[in-house]
Amino acid sequence: MRILLIRPKPDRETIGLQHLMICEPLDLEYLGSVALDMGHTPILVDMILEGRGLGYFLRKHSPRIVAVTGYITHVHIVKSYCRIAKQILPDCVTMVGGVHAEVIPEDFRDARVDVIVRDCALETFRHVIRAVDGGRSSERVPGVWCPDEKAGSSAYKPPPEDLLPARQLTAHYRNRYYYLFHRPCALLKTAFGCPHTCSFCYCRAITRGTYIERSLEGVMTELASIAEDDVYIVDDNFLVSRKRVQAFCEQLAKHGIRKKYLVYGRADFIAAHPDVIETFAGVGLRAVIVGLESCKQDELDAYGKRSTVQDNEEAVRVLARYGVDCYATIMIPATWTNRDFRELGCWLRRLDLAYINLQPLTPLPGTGVCEATDAMLIPRDDYAKWDLAHVVVKLEHISVARFYMNILWLYYRVLLRPSQTRKHLARYGYWQNVRMSVAVMRISLQYIRKAVCAMWRRQ
Repeated sequence: MRILLIRPKPDRETIGLQHLMICEPLDLEYLGSVALDMGHTPILVDMILEGRGLGYFLRKHSPRIVAVTGYITHVHIVKSYCRIAKQILPDCVTMVGGVHAEVIPEDFRDARVDVIVRDCALETFRHVIRAVDGGRSSERVPGVWCPDEKAGSSAYKPPPEDLLPARQLTAHYRNRYYYLFHRPCALLKTAFGCPHTCSFCYCRAITRGTYIERSLEGVMTELASIAEDDVYIVDDNFLVSRKRVQAFCEQLAKHGIRKKYLVYGRADFIAAHPDVIETFAGVGLRAVIVGLESCKQDELDAYGKRSTVQDNEEAVRVLARYGVDCYATIMIPATWTNRDFRELGCWLRRLDLAYINLQPLTPLPGTGVCEATDAMLIPRDDYAKWDLAHVVVKLEHISVARFYMNILWLYYRVLLRPSQTRKHLARYGYWQNVRMSVAVMRISLQYIRKAVCAMWRRQ
């Protein structure tokens, strides 16, 4: 039985991080492993990279199952893919999954969507394959969302230790997967969930509040099978335990694995454990995505970060001391004024940060950040704009157009300094910087268009 696994292309309205990063579809590669293990034929199609339409692949492969994954920004596109599949192959079974489907499955309800996976994705996928292969209905198999069922779901289950993602399914795409200057770049998951409780974060909703670590032996086995030199460890927070990070570094040395790593990590861990960062940098740590979130202590407290502005500043200094890039993310609430943006710019420049990601605070469904319907600037069902880049909540002090231009101004003020340009050229070379400059220009044009539209609408 042929099974088509599809990663959707983003909507035009979505502000395009795909200009700065296109990472491998790790979730679909895990599904591919399940299908192969059951003796079936998975075909993985990455629509971000494909020049041909979905219809071409449906007609070429005539799959029995069409499985599509996606985030909140993909809801309309995922539904449209299922409609196209039913038009071309009326008897195929359309299946939808991904993190948003597991948290808010009803958003994908559609006459052309046969199966919505609400939890235990790999196990549910296995159940659905068996049902379809046996000619049975898949509507009531465990893990499939049913509109008439009571609220609640089973406990989160990570992939089995012995199941590795089928990276051979993306062999023809792999040299095009990257994250900023990490090119080409593979993904690796060593733990699931996060033990922290930041109010704005989606991670705990996905794993039902649990945190589960893989064995380091299994992680090393997978790492050894990865061909790419750059590895993006996509744990929600890799820097959780001093003991585990040290053991990870020891295992790398023991197995003779030499790669370059990008990870997520908290500022308070980095500030408290500079020796761990030094050790990790010695075995390949190249960059850390750090949720600084704010330069104001009252905002950090409101977000439930349980860290301080001093932690943020020390973390940036520690990473710089050991030659590790800091990719800093900042949340910008609807209460900000022009002065707040100016103060943030001064703070970021003082820290000498070279990479920042500025995100309007977004009340994603399933998180602890909630807003009343009348406070919404963008409706919940305008999914493509819920990308952590659009302003979705009504602002209190400045216009939407001014908000977007402040973000754009901050990016240029912080990132386009001659000192940073010289560093980037020395470290990554001419062509890598040209690629990044083109990507930044494309995103800048998106922000400018959003600002102009907001001015036109008097927002």
